[in-house]
Amino acid sequence: MSLIISTANKAQDLLDKLKVFDFLGPLALRIYLAPIFILAGMNKLSNIDSVAWWFDSLGLPFPELMVYLAGLTELLGGLCLVLGLAVRWVAIPLMITMIVAAVTAHWENGWHVLPETELTAPWEWRQDQIEEAVKRKEAVKSILKEHGNYKWLTQAGPVTILKNGIEFSATYFIMLLALFFTGSGKFLGIDYWLARRYRTIYPF
Repeated sequence: MSLIISTANKAQDLLDKLKVFDFLGPLALRIYLAPIFILAGMNKLSNIDSVAWWFDSLGLPFPELMVYLAGLTELLGGLCLVLGLAVRWVAIPLMITMIVAAVTAHWENGWHVLPETELTAPWEWRQDQIEEAVKRKEAVKSILKEHGNYKWLTQAGPVTILKNGIEFSATYFIMLLALFFTGSGKFLGIDYWLARRYRTIYPF
């Protein structure tokens, strides 16, 4: 037993040495999320009228104002993620934006973005919608095979139906939540160097 414990401790010590690279986790999250939010913000701000109409159809109050708030939050938040600047602070409005998106635009569609017959998440609450989407998907495929060049149409990927559940909003929220607690990470973010310069005790 002592040999097993000793070996396990040595393996754990070796693993712990990799903590020197722990800044790579927050960096990867930032790089992944930043372009998503920047492009989403730019899209909203360059299509104010159409996005405001959509927000209004979702029942959001002051839809035009909400477009500006959401668009600027995503655009500026994404830029801050790239720079590693005020990461923990910008994570808060970005998480709120994801909550609003999930509740207003996606919740009624359940969890999955696509109607997966083999659920990747057991907490899907709109399996009825998955079943209906699968029926329609098969109908679309049948029509395309009969009246179109199905092989060419599916060369870039299979035909599917957008279920549009909260999956992406929830995933981005969880990633932002991790950044809220970790911050930008060491070395490759402005926050790290500001903290080293201006804070006696810095959280890195």
